[in-house]
Amino acid sequence: MFSGIVQGVGRIVDVERPSDEGGVRLTIDARDVPGFEVDVGDSVAVAGACMTAVHVNGTTFAVDTSRESLARTSGLDTPGEVNIETSMRLGDALGGHLLAGHVDDVGEVVTMVQLHESWDLVVRVPTELSKYFATKGSVAIDGVSLTVNRVVDTPRGCEFSVNVIPHTYRGTTLRSLSAGDRVNIEVDLIARYVERMLSLQVR
Repeated sequence: MFSGIVQGVGRIVDVERPSDEGGVRLTIDARDVPGFEVDVGDSVAVAGACMTAVHVNGTTFAVDTSRESLARTSGLDTPGEVNIETSMRLGDALGGHLLAGHVDDVGEVVTMVQLHESWDLVVRVPTELSKYFATKGSVAIDGVSLTVNRVVDTPRGCEFSVNVIPHTYRGTTLRSLSAGDRVNIEVDLIARYVERMLSLQVR
């Protein structure tokens, strides 16, 4: 489990493709992530997606990303910056909200506008995810725990906005977002289970 409190920004430095139809092995440099430490077999959230470290050399580690994961995520098949969070330990403070690291779908940035000292980020997600969004609810964008400010259902999908404070802006990859960029979305874990239970009651 994760909390959505990103520890720092790492960088995918190598993408190895064993075959054209399978997944990829990513090598990630986490030297700039404060206090980063993992062992082989540990779980790490990479841009919000839970991955298992299969090789570790200091602050550089490798993960195997399946074809299914690549189909449901963005930014995990090319070199570039990624948010990094190691898994929580029993007793750790929960600063954000509970995350499984299971990306539900990819959203599209509609706008990223600075408002005073913060930034207003609007993201559009597929209509089928709209039932999981509510004002003051929680969402993870590229692994960052954020609070939903507004929700608007449109013919093109569900658009929601979040406020990105300066600390989060400086310490995550959200600082580089602009209109049209694709981001990994994990909906609130509790909302997912509530929807499932209610659907069974209806039957």
